[in-house]
Amino acid sequence: MKYLNDAIIGNRNMTVSFSKNGELLRLFNEAPDYKQFFEFFHTGVKINDSAMVYLHNDINNSFKQYYVENTNILMTEVFNSYFNLKVVQTDFCLVKDDLLVRKFKFINKSNIDLNINFLVYSKLLTNINNDTCGLFKNDCLYQYNHDYTACIFAKEKIDSCQINNAASTIMDGVIGDKDYVGMSSDSSIEYNVGVLKPGEEKVFELFVYINNNKEKSLLSELDNEIERFRKIDYKKELDDCKKYWRRYLKNHDKIQIKDRDVNEVVEQIYYRSILLFPLLINENTGGISAGVEVDEEKTKCGRYSYCWARDAAFITEAFDEIGMEKETEKFYKSFCKMTQSKNGMWEQRFYTDGMLAPSWGYQIDETASVVYGVYKHFEKFGDKKFLKDCLKMCENAIDFIEKYVKDILEEKFLMQKSYDLWEEYEGISLYSISSIYGAYAAMLKIYSEVKEFFVNNRLKLEAISKMEKVLDNRLRELKSYVLKTFYNENKKSFVRNIDDNRIDISILGAVTPFSVLSPKEKKVVNTIERMNMTIRTYTGGYIRYEGDTYMNGYNPWPIANLWMANYYLDSGERKKARECFEFVAKSCSVHGFLGEQVNNETFTPAWVIGLTWSHAMFIIVLKRLADLGLV
Repeated sequence: MKYLNDAIIGNRNMTVSFSKNGELLRLFNEAPDYKQFFEFFHTGVKINDSAMVYLHNDINNSFKQYYVENTNILMTEVFNSYFNLKVVQTDFCLVKDDLLVRKFKFINKSNIDLNINFLVYSKLLTNINNDTCGLFKNDCLYQYNHDYTACIFAKEKIDSCQINNAASTIMDGVIGDKDYVGMSSDSSIEYNVGVLKPGEEKVFELFVYINNNKEKSLLSELDNEIERFRKIDYKKELDDCKKYWRRYLKNHDKIQIKDRDVNEVVEQIYYRSILLFPLLINENTGGISAGVEVDEEKTKCGRYSYCWARDAAFITEAFDEIGMEKETEKFYKSFCKMTQSKNGMWEQRFYTDGMLAPSWGYQIDETASVVYGVYKHFEKFGDKKFLKDCLKMCENAIDFIEKYVKDILEEKFLMQKSYDLWEEYEGISLYSISSIYGAYAAMLKIYSEVKEFFVNNRLKLEAISKMEKVLDNRLRELKSYVLKTFYNENKKSFVRNIDDNRIDISILGAVTPFSVLSPKEKKVVNTIERMNMTIRTYTGGYIRYEGDTYMNGYNPWPIANLWMANYYLDSGERKKARECFEFVAKSCSVHGFLGEQVNNETFTPAWVIGLTWSHAMFIIVLKRLADLGLV
């Protein structure tokens, strides 16, 4: 399995991930989460009479990878010490067309001639309901199924191809058979780059295009599209791509970092976050993916490339801090409205196109987080029309939450149990109750802002007044419930749920962001002390909770450290807040990506590189620190 996406590029519709050695791992088109096309996409060279030398994996290869500064253009340098051949690989997506360009510059560093043949060995994901086949025509390899066609081509003519049984010949680097079409999901093609004299270099460009067969026919229209792409000036497209992303970064660089030279790593993560966010948004719906997929076969997890409303409430807060308010509004006004159930709730997770994703229960905090997030966005920009547009949606959500709260407070327990924040425990948890408190407080503020739209609607104003009294009463009841239910006198600490009494970083939700409790309350201070004794590692990183076993357990999480940084900022302990933040900054990848978890010994991302929630929390805390002059 290809678990780690070391680098991510794309445009508004295409998202592509790579390994640290430049191997194309995943390609999504039309949405950042569905669907992914390639089981593998391998490139290599046959040099003189050699066998296939994989560019991404050969014992004689060394690698260097970096982004073109302030862009989503990825560079991978490969040096093969046996042949003294250097390959400079450039990967980028066009700004205006959903086309991946893979440029390879071959440089002969030896003192002998090198005859270079370039090979592509590609396999599409396939299944019995959407069988993938191969077709060679128009000097293009078309790998097609009922719905889509992956087109792999260049401006040069293909020297040879193999549709069927490609696996038997690819390692020899000698391909070719009689078939131009076949029932094979993996096929190979070869280009003759030519002879490189010592010191000479040549450039070869390979293109990957995904066609929606409902829009353009494989047999009658697609060839014309390929010919159009072949005529494009790719030097100009590369320059346009650089300008686009640098302009995008400049337009969204809203946080004033005091000393950018001193805070070089902080700036690297900050810039990479800005460049990552648009690659994970569904342009049509506003849905936001939690990250590029890592585990399609669910060997380690339940998959990641979906949209959780809970994650998005934090992600959209980060969007607002960097001038992506239009994307935030689209999430709430489009995606949330289309995915809300008739009863007012949101299910656990969705595809970014709004379809229900595989789930195993519901989480009440998903529904509460939407209401909280709607007001949080208003708080930043003061657009009352936005609140009015979202009012009915929020009221429906509150209606569902009310049923849940009434069921708990009256101890009827007739409703389906809710999962907790980590989607492991079914029952009543402190974080879930805190999120409801946050939603009720937000709804009260929403009502106070939208009343002016109903000055001529007496019945609506009466309904609002009645609901305000209910909400105000609920806030008192919920705080009392929290103090009575979740504080363990033996531990002198709040605990995460009513059953296992473990210390959990999510306990902080009662303080920040949902403000059930104040940061300096004695019981809260006691809880922080307990957290530092139980879930803080020797490196200064925080794990999620006592006895966490997910992904081998003892890994700190960036969001846990950033959450604690937020708490310390609320409590006025700036030095401790900065320490929590610095732990996260030290844990980024070489490209500035944050993971879901951190290897506690190597300080490198341990799982899901480029997790949207981690980057969002980084932005939120960075803004607070910058406003205080602490970065």
